[in-house]
Amino acid sequence: MSEQQHEEAHTGPIKTPKQMMWAAIFAFVVPVFVIIGLVSFVGSGTKPGAGGNSERAVAERLQKVGSVEIRDGNRVLKSGEEVYKAQCSACHATGAAGSPKLGDSGAWSARIRTGVDALLNSALKGKGAMAPQGGGDHSDVEIARAVVFMANAAGGKFAEPKAPEAAK
Repeated sequence: MSEQQHEEAHTGPIKTPKQMMWAAIFAFVVPVFVIIGLVSFVGSGTKPGAGGNSERAVAERLQKVGSVEIRDGNRVLKSGEEVYKAQCSACHATGAAGSPKLGDSGAWSARIRTGVDALLNSALKGKGAMAPQGGGDHSDVEIARAVVFMANAAGGKFAEPKAPEAAK
């Protein structure tokens, strides 16, 4: 009887080879997948998302606030027509994006009534689809000359702005 008791005392939950296979799978494979899932979950905080930590998003947040540009203060200022041909004609020659065409007195008349200062302000700061022109390739005086050129071509009677006097 002692032999019989000895066999019964050592029996466990695994009685067949099939049960042994399932026990091995649950003991080794399932924990591996659980660990992979946990690592993926913990590491997901460092993955770049929409506007997250991508290199481009970081570069946009760290961009310079301002810049210094050195220009030749003694260069001859361009005329209004030269600036119009170089910068303004891209839209104002064809009427692109609703811009008034050069010489179209109907489209320019209401704008001319607002005065040259309002027209220049719109040109320098931008209005509607027109991007701001201030701070670009041309000085504010040259942009003002182009505004006067376009307004006068449509019937305005504005005087062309003169170059500012050099500081003494």
